[in-house]
Amino acid sequence: MLNRVLWGRTGYFLGFAASFGLVGVALLIQTRYHLEPCPLCISQRIAMMALGVVFLLGAIHNPKRALVRYVHAALQVLAALAGAAIALRHIWIQANPDKVMSECGAGFDYMVRTFPASRTIELIFKGTGECATIDWTFLGLTIPQMSLAAFIVMALYALWLAMLKK
Repeated sequence: MLNRVLWGRTGYFLGFAASFGLVGVALLIQTRYHLEPCPLCISQRIAMMALGVVFLLGAIHNPKRALVRYVHAALQVLAALAGAAIALRHIWIQANPDKVMSECGAGFDYMVRTFPASRTIELIFKGTGECATIDWTFLGLTIPQMSLAAFIVMALYALWLAMLKK
């Protein structure tokens, strides 16, 4: 029954809605607790939105053949893995604050406006003091840890959608 309901456009649209819903939750936490996102937090949001767009493309395309569904799943999993990699780097920085700069570096907006894309990406992944700060937790999990879990769940969901049969 669940397979038939989520097969096709509905399943992909649910992935799209979940991705952008998670970004909405991040924005809600940010505004509710007056948190300022660091460059890696922003990068994780961008990765989640990219994942949502790939799910939306699946909903628009509505692939019926297994091979085409596998291609969509591969793109979705790649987007989720990119986000998971960013989250893992953020988790590592938070666990090893002594190995990153102790002061805050340039803000994300400044880096994007001032530096070329390759330098901006390099600076983002080096991390800053603001990336090492843990401002908020839920059930003992930091935001990057929850983000990593969400990316993993979304990747598994994409694989599951590819395997569904009508």
